[in-house]
Amino acid sequence: MTRKPRISLISAPFGLGAGRAGSEQAPDYLIQLGLTSRLLQLGCNIDEMRKLDRSGMAAPSIQVPMNHAVEVLKMGVALAEAVETAVTAGRFPFVLGGDHSLAMGTLAGLTARHRKLGVIWIDAHADMNTESTSPSGNMHGIPLAVALGRAQLSLSHLLPGAGTVAPGNIVLIGARDLDPPEEALIWAEGITCYGVADIRRQGMASIVAQALNQAGLGMDGIHLSFDIDSIDPSEAPGTGTPVQRGLTADEAREALRLLASSAALCSAEFVEVNPLLDRNDQTSKLAIELIALFLSNLAI
Repeated sequence: MTRKPRISLISAPFGLGAGRAGSEQAPDYLIQLGLTSRLLQLGCNIDEMRKLDRSGMAAPSIQVPMNHAVEVLKMGVALAEAVETAVTAGRFPFVLGGDHSLAMGTLAGLTARHRKLGVIWIDAHADMNTESTSPSGNMHGIPLAVALGRAQLSLSHLLPGAGTVAPGNIVLIGARDLDPPEEALIWAEGITCYGVADIRRQGMASIVAQALNQAGLGMDGIHLSFDIDSIDPSEAPGTGTPVQRGLTADEAREALRLLASSAALCSAEFVEVNPLLDRNDQTSKLAIELIALFLSNLAI
C-alpha cells in the first residue's frame, strides 16, 4: 500500500515581492475558507503547520536594487530555514503563499538538502529576469534567474550551503508572457518550455510525462512551483498579473493530479492568489480545490 507523505504546511503571508497588494492575505484567507479542514477530511497527513514571521530575521548583507528587497530577503531567509528543517525531518514541504518571490526561499532550503533538484514551473511567466533586466523592479519576477545562478542575488545568500538548479532540469508549463531577456535566457540555456498551444496539441498527460522525465533526469527530487496565474483569468481572476489565453481549470486539475502521483516530487508551493482582486471568491475556492486535489493524491 502506498504511504501518505508527512506534509509540512508552511504558510507564508507575504506579498511585497509583487506589484499589487493582496497576495499576503491568501494563506489566512484560504484557511478561513476551509482549506485545512478540507485537507484533514481527505486524509492528508498534515504532520506540521507553520506560519512564517519575518520579524526579527536579519537580511543578507547583499544590496539588491529592487522593490522592497530587504523585506523580500528577510522572508526568503525565514522560508529557507523552514523548508530545510522540513526536509531534514523527512517531511514534504508545501508552501502556501503569498507572491512568487517566495520561491527563492523555498529553493534555497531545498537545494541545501537536495544537491540535484529538478523544477517544474507552472506559470504564465518565466520569472527569469534579473536585477538589471526586470522591467518592474518587483522581485517575484526573478526567482528562476536566481536559482540558475544568473542574477547578482544567489540562493546561498538566503541560506549558506544552498546550491543552484541546472537549466536542463527546469521545465516551464503554461508560460505565455515572456520578456525578451527571459526568452534569450531560455533559448541560450536550452530550457524546456511548454506553452498552452503545446498542451492543446499534445494533451496535458503527455506534457506532464515529458516534464517529469526532463526535470527528474538524474535528480534527487523534483519541486513543483504552481502560480495561479497559469490559469486563464476567466476562471482565476484573483491574481496580480493575469494573462489571457491560459490553462483551463480542468487542465490544471489534470496536471496537479498527475504530478502528485509521481514519487519523484519532493516539495511544492502554491502562490499568487490575491483575494483583493477576486470575484466572489472564485479564485480562492478554485485554489482550495486544486491544493486539496494535489495534496490528497500525493504518494511516496
